[in-house]
This record gives sequence, C-alpha cells and structure tokens, in this order.
Amino acid sequence: MRYSVDTSVFELNSNIKFGILIGKNIKNSETMLDDEGRLRKAEKRMGENYRVDQVRELPNVYLYREVMTNAGINPNKFPPSVEAMYKRILKGGALPVINALVDLCNAVSIEQIISLGAHDLNDIHEDLEIRFSKEGDIFLPFGATEYENVDKGELVFTSGNIVQTRKWIWRQSELGKTTIDSKDIFFQLVGFDNDSKAALNKAMEDIENIVIDRFQGTCDKYIVDINNTCIEF
Repeated sequence: MRYSVDTSVFELNSNIKFGILIGKNIKNSETMLDDEGRLRKAEKRMGENYRVDQVRELPNVYLYREVMTNAGINPNKFPPSVEAMYKRILKGGALPVINALVDLCNAVSIEQIISLGAHDLNDIHEDLEIRFSKEGDIFLPFGATEYENVDKGELVFTSGNIVQTRKWIWRQSELGKTTIDSKDIFFQLVGFDNDSKAALNKAMEDIENIVIDRFQGTCDKYIVDINNTCIEF
C-alpha cells in the first residue's frame, strides 16, 4: 500500500513532517490501571503547565491552525482535534477510558503536544493520501451509518475516495476506528521541521515502544516530508 502527501500541501508550510508507523499483530485490551495512570498523569502535567487560554499558542497547535487557515479552513469553527482535547483537560475535564491503545495514544499526544491519529487497517483498502478533496469524495462521520459528500477543495486524509479525516486533522471517520479487536494499525503523527523539542521523534519512539512492549506487536516507522512525499508499506 502507498501513502503520499500531495506537493500542494507543502506549499501551506514547507516544514510539515508526517511521522508514519505501521503496527502489526497488536494485542489490544481493555484499559489497565497502568494505561489509565499514564493518561491521568499526562493530563495532570498539562494542567500544571498551561492554562486554557494558552491552548492556541501551544507548540504545534499554533502551526496546525496556521496550516488550516492557509488551506482555507477556519480553525475557530473546525479546530484541530487535539486543540479540543487539550481545552477539555485544561477546563478540568478527564478524557474517557476507551481501550488501552486509544488511551495510550491520547497520553502520548498530551505528553508531546502533537496530533496523533490511529486508523484500523482492516477498514482501509486503497492507497492513503493527504490532498485536497475531489468531486466524488465521501465521508462516514463518527458514529454514523450514512456517508456524506465532501466539498471539492477541502484538505483531507483519504483512502481512495473515502475520506478518513476531514478538514486535515479536525475529525476522523467511523471507518478505521480503533477498537479492542483492532490488530493492524496505521498511525499518523504531524510535526514540523522547526520543532526544537523534537516532539515528533519522541512521540514516534513512544508509540513504537507501546506497540512492541505493551501490545506485543511489530512496528515499522517512516518520515514523509517535502523531500520524501510518499512511502510504500
């Protein structure tokens, strides 16, 4: 299978870097005490270090919003999913426990302040691409059973004409939802070349370790950027 990023995406910000991991034969489970403990610790640390009015200026979040604006997406109306998650935490809320893999991915996203999506490869049958949407692209909203049309010219993450994430990193589809039965996972992380804290590299290492040590799976890692716009896996 092929994953690619259209060259027009790098015109929005030439420093965008996509960290891709392919986790195979993962043995997911219900959330254990240690899994939830890591999530709660990440939430607590974020609450100690930031205020809710600082979320839009957090490392990476500011750049996500800038890319969305450049792509014609209003980030106030359609905020990056991590922005909404961080605001919930900083308003005193706790993320719900879903399953071990989802909860640990959320923990890493909070720890490194980075966008991190996990997609079940069982639901993905065509090549993956970050591009602007075309006529005929469709999307199955989370929890829905009927597809909706996607307007032409929207920045999306897609498999063929089936959109996996709308408005870049705003909302994931019902297709590819990570469940307790998920075994093969496509992880997509979004960082930037000028990230002085190397959040992307650290988050990729964390996910690799989780896949191997916590879930007894295997993991392959790739970087996609302006100099390497596609991979085969």
